[in-house]
Amino acid sequence: MRLVLVFLWLLRWLPASWVAAIGRGLGNLLFHWGRKRVTLINLEKCMPEKSAAERETIARGVFQALGRSTLDLGHLWYAPVDKAMARVMVRDRHYVDEWVGKVPVIMLAPHFVGLDAGGARVSYDYPAAFSMYSTQKNKVFDRALRRARQRWNGAKLVTRQQGLRPVLRALREKRLFYYLPDMDFGAKDSVFADFFGVKTATVTALSRLCQATGAKVIPAITRQTDSGYEVRYYPAWENFPTDDPVADATRMNAFIEARIGEMPDQYFWVHKRFKTRPEGESSFY
Repeated sequence: MRLVLVFLWLLRWLPASWVAAIGRGLGNLLFHWGRKRVTLINLEKCMPEKSAAERETIARGVFQALGRSTLDLGHLWYAPVDKAMARVMVRDRHYVDEWVGKVPVIMLAPHFVGLDAGGARVSYDYPAAFSMYSTQKNKVFDRALRRARQRWNGAKLVTRQQGLRPVLRALREKRLFYYLPDMDFGAKDSVFADFFGVKTATVTALSRLCQATGAKVIPAITRQTDSGYEVRYYPAWENFPTDDPVADATRMNAFIEARIGEMPDQYFWVHKRFKTRPEGESSFY
């Protein structure tokens, strides 16, 4: 792992176009040796109207985008902060500035390949921002990840093992929460809501946090571009949450679906999104 981190450190010196080309090459290798099968199953469930060849083209693009975003961490983590941020553009920031510091804000950031660049930009622009992450098994990588994510104004990090209590405290201080809600964490604290027409285990934390703190939900979607990344903010959701957790989860999933439709090859399809199934239903994987 130390050699990998040294390699990322060295990549900071290369032109962005070179790193992108190497990353796409890495993605092509991972397409054959990584989670190709899981990715194609996910795409088949979500895009049955597309041909197998079309889904395979999207899947290859997913791995190319992931390969590039992984190598881009070298510049993001180790280049001088101002230079790193010069590659992460912002669009429609006024949607955030309207609310930040006045009320708690939950920034809805689904798993697109640019989420690390987006999280860095959020922490850079909003020093009171914080996020949640999963502790890594490899301690060397875990330390490197924490150090990298805290280089942006000393961003506060909460581990998933700590639960929601520190998140609630920070939100009540009117801090901004960069929240990644769209993974399968099992049936506990989840409901089955439609995602591309598939009943999908969806955590209800977004609704619960908003109910407890009065937080505004502002989506933040990060797109990988030819020159770097672009974070786009969306208007704060109105009439959210409701008293129906399934309706709230379905609304969130529908928003993510719409953004996937704009860039299907940049979503994190390698995750077993449909791992948890309703009782009596067999596994997709």
